[in-house]
Amino acid sequence: MSTPAGPETPLVAPGRVPPPPRTPGPRGSVPWGYVRSLRPRQWVKNVLVLAAPLAAGAVFQADVIGPTAVAFVLFCLCASGVYLVNDSIDVEEDRRHPRKRYRPIAAGLVPRPAAVALAVVLFAVALTAAVVLTRPALAGVLGSYVMIQLAYCTFLKNQPVIDLAVVASGFLLRGIAGGVAAGLLLSQWFLLVTAFGSLFMVAGKRYSELILVGDAAATRKTLQEYSASYLRFVWSLSAGVTLTAYSLWAFEMSESQPTVPWATISIAPFVLAVLRYARDVDKGAAGAPEEIVLGDRVLLVLGILWAATVGIGVFFG
Repeated sequence: MSTPAGPETPLVAPGRVPPPPRTPGPRGSVPWGYVRSLRPRQWVKNVLVLAAPLAAGAVFQADVIGPTAVAFVLFCLCASGVYLVNDSIDVEEDRRHPRKRYRPIAAGLVPRPAAVALAVVLFAVALTAAVVLTRPALAGVLGSYVMIQLAYCTFLKNQPVIDLAVVASGFLLRGIAGGVAAGLLLSQWFLLVTAFGSLFMVAGKRYSELILVGDAAATRKTLQEYSASYLRFVWSLSAGVTLTAYSLWAFEMSESQPTVPWATISIAPFVLAVLRYARDVDKGAAGAPEEIVLGDRVLLVLGILWAATVGIGVFFG
């Protein structure tokens, strides 16, 4: 979650544990601290849960929209639980970071034991509700997400390449969750686009961190293992696979659109959006995907055009 920028102070030496910073104003209150620790702004990522029902043109069906909405809410609970655990583990590193030190747990607003206890409650509620309200398979997807992310928080984050795959898997599991909750068959092209598109964004985020963060060891240890050229290779490779898989899906979909091949037309704004996002990555401005999309008006317009062409083809083609 984005936090208010404070005065830029030097990173604290790794051997010294810095004290919690003071966060003035209402954003420094304890109740608001608990809300911020859930990172509600990050919930926009969970919109990917709607991707599979939208691609299938079934999102507005009564027996699809209900389970999909439930899957979205439950993924928000699981994601917030993971953020709580992650911030509890990384509290000392976050206090050395010029921005992360204002996170509620690092700032001392939310005690670490309370954060972990709240995370356990969120996990239990989400998994139980998945079994009761939708399908047991959704509980399996959520459980897999939680286990993989907790492994990432504890030790996989320090494993080069594996850390990229684990973060990308979180986006992929969001896309799978929507199809599983609604009982939809997931397309192989959908899975490929989601998987490699996620890897493209994750590699771009790491590249931005490598360019913008001065002390890599104090913020993310795996950055020491990456070079700018390697991360460029990863995002170029993943972008190529994403564009190829999407184009093949679009050509396949166009066969069922005899009048106007809307799916094929959608390739143009999709490619331009990827190229625009890559430009933001190259500038070192891709720290958070949701912030880039909302902050780049041209990219946002391209996204709307892409969504419009795909939507017309799926629902009216």
